[in-house]
Order: sequence, then structure tokens, then C-alpha cells
Amino acid sequence: MQMKAEEKKVELQQKLLALSEEYQAKSFSKERACIAEKRMRSIDFFEQKGFPTIKEEAWRGTNLTDALSKDYVHLSEFDTKNIDLNTLFKCDIHNFDTDIISLLNGWLVNGGTELKTIANGTIIGSMAEAMKKLPEFFDKYYNKSEKIEEHSLSALNTALVQDGVFIYVPDNVELEKAIQMVSIINHEKGLFVQNRNLIVLGKNSKLTLVHCDDTTNQLASFNNSVTEVFVGENSKIDHYKLQNFNNDSSIINSTYFHQQANSNVSTNAISLNGGLIRNNVFVNLQGQGAHADVLGVYLMDRKQHVDSQVFIDHAVPNCTSNELFKGILDEEASGVFNGHILVRQDAQNTNAFQSNKNILLTDTASIDTKPFLEIYADDVKCSHGATVGQLDNDAMFYLRSRGITEENARMLLMYAFAAEVINHISIEALRNRIDDMVKKRLRGELSICDNCVLHCSNPEKEIEFDIDLSKI
Repeated sequence: MQMKAEEKKVELQQKLLALSEEYQAKSFSKERACIAEKRMRSIDFFEQKGFPTIKEEAWRGTNLTDALSKDYVHLSEFDTKNIDLNTLFKCDIHNFDTDIISLLNGWLVNGGTELKTIANGTIIGSMAEAMKKLPEFFDKYYNKSEKIEEHSLSALNTALVQDGVFIYVPDNVELEKAIQMVSIINHEKGLFVQNRNLIVLGKNSKLTLVHCDDTTNQLASFNNSVTEVFVGENSKIDHYKLQNFNNDSSIINSTYFHQQANSNVSTNAISLNGGLIRNNVFVNLQGQGAHADVLGVYLMDRKQHVDSQVFIDHAVPNCTSNELFKGILDEEASGVFNGHILVRQDAQNTNAFQSNKNILLTDTASIDTKPFLEIYADDVKCSHGATVGQLDNDAMFYLRSRGITEENARMLLMYAFAAEVINHISIEALRNRIDDMVKKRLRGELSICDNCVLHCSNPEKEIEFDIDLSKI
């Protein structure tokens, strides 16, 4: 069986290489020379490197063989046949007013024919269209991270990118309304999707970006997504990543942040469902006074797998960073956390903190956690830590003594554990919605249960207990 899976993986790799040759013949000649050159260089690298394997240190805990052994189709053009877009793209977050841009099966829903200019010169629209009409941005920003060149899946994305989202926020513009990227996979066949997003913030600007990934059927899919984010001097981005995939789907999400002086990045990944999820986050602090918060919470059960890889590069003095990842794994779920903070020799006065905490609800759930500091400067404050354990027995006893059933006490403890990350969400309406989704995920059901201590928004019946939250 394993040999057959390996053969299917090789077959998929050959299919993608052949697709690249077809693209070169049809499309690359129509693109600007620098874009075509990046594609060709990237596919050469992928051909040499191949798909990641567990022989590589960074992939030792995540085996892609089964995920890559399925029959995938790569869509070379946009297709909305037999799909009602109005039913797919509905945001049910109460009082959450956003500018929504939607992707279906890797393509912008409006067909990629427009770049829309909104408040104060902000441009939002199709990545494919921006690549044609805004060459100055792509010459300056596209595919500029050195880390992209080191990862074969990111290189594959560069070679075969279909479409994605482009956002430009000019200098001195603070968007009051959040931009919501909704990316949905819904197709009659299993898809291998290549999304590419480019986000650029000028100086003294501000953006709130909510990125939602979802599948609406039970077919297998593989989403290889790359996002580059450039944050100018004195600018700020709040970035939220929501992942809710079916159990037969896989997503490799790689996000590259580049920060200039006094910029602020807050990125928060909420992983609720998915057969295989890997979130790669790369942060390059390039200007003094920059700060990054890199957060995540993952709730996995059955045989689901989640992998969080974080690399923060303190390249200059006087920068700060904070990592906090928390996970709850049930049944036979597995997880990986690999946090790497690099403090370069000239990066004096660095403050960097890293924490990964996990709860395993069964003996068959597992987590491989590896926080890591690499420090070459001497005037720094850095710390890291990881914990793996079960629900606290003393806290459980305390809740039971207050008349709470064992099942509800377990849910309340799990929720209190996850809430530390959820509470970092600055948008109240979004925080309340994610709060509800996490509660329902912990219950394992989608409707309100009358005797549940974890009430979602607007409960018909409020249940109150005399609880000292400091004891749980």
C-alpha cells in the first residue's frame, strides 16, 4: 500500500511538471520576462527537490505521501459550472461589515477582470490581473523572500500560480472596514489548488485582513497557498486565518511577512478542521522598532493532523516578538509545533518570547513540539517553553464541586484553555463568532444544547455557576 502511494505521488509530480511545460508553451511567452523567468527558475528547483519528505528535518513530523497519492485535477481556467455562487459566499457573522473578495477553486469569483479601487486609493482584486496591469509592484515585491526559494512547495506555487488576491494600501491610509478573503473549494473532482496572494502596505497605513479557507463538499483536495505581506514603516496589519476543511483535504499555507521600522504585525491562525493542515509563518523584522505577534489555536480529533512552523528573523536591533500557540488534540489526532527564533549578531535589545501549550485528551493523541532559540547577540531577553499534558484534575474537581457535570466541566476547561488565544482577536464581532465556532467544535455538534455550560451568542436560556475563573 505504501509503495502504491509513493508511485501515485511520483505520478502527481510528473503531471505537474508536464503542466508547467504546457504553461510555458501557452502562457509564459505572454507574460513579462521577469515573471516568466521566476516561473521557470521555480519549476527547475521543484524538479530537483521534489515534494517534501520525512527525510527532511522540517518535515520529519508530517508525511505528505498519502495526501499526495490521490487523483487531483489542476484547473487551468475558471469554472463556475453548476454552482450557485450566492449560496457559497455568505458571511454569517453578525454586525461584521467587511469588503469581501471571494475565491472559488483558486480563482477570483468575478473572473479576474477587474482591479477595484476603494477608500483613499486602496486597490483590491485579482492577483493575475494585477500581475499584468501593475508591473511596478511585482518588480519590487513579488517573490522577494529568500525563504520562498528554499521550499519546494512554495517554488511549485510560483511556477503554477493560477490566481489569488492582490491588496495595496497606500501611504497614510487606515482602512476602517476589514477586508475578508473567502477561499472555497467546491468541485466535482478533487483539486490541486495553487493560490497566491500579495499584500502591500505603505507607510503609516493600517489593514485588518480576515482570510477564511473552507471546503463545501467531502472530496479530497490539496491547497498549496502562498501569501506575501509587506508592512511599511509605522504601519499595522491584523491578520486572521480561519481554516475549516473536510477530513480528506490538505492545506499547506505559507505566509511571509516583511516588516519595516516601527511596523506591527498580529497574525492569528484558528484551525478547526482539516485532514492535514500545515501553517508555515515566516517573519522578517527588517526595521528597528518592529513588533510581531504570532498566534494560533488548533482543535483536532479523529486522525486529523496539524503542523505549525514559525520562523522569526530578528535582523536588526530594538525589535520584539511574541509567539503563543495552543492546541487540543483528541482521539488519534497528531500535531507538530516547530518555533524558531533567530537573533542575528547586530540585533541587540531584542525581546522575543515563544510558548506552545497542548492538551492531549487521549493516550492515542500526540504532539511533537520543538521551540528553538538561535541567538548571536548578547543584549537580549528571550525565552521559550512548551507543555504537553491533560486536563487539570484540581480544576476539574473544583468545577464538579460547583454542580457542573463532568462533560460540561471538561468542555469548560478546554474552552478556558483555548480562550487565551481567541481573546487576542481585536474585532468584537469576529471574536464572538470564532468564540461560538470553538464552543461548537469542542462540543462536537452544531446546535445549542440546553444543558451545556458553553453557551453561544444570544442563548435562549442562560446558565450561571458560581465560578472563580482564576482556579481553572
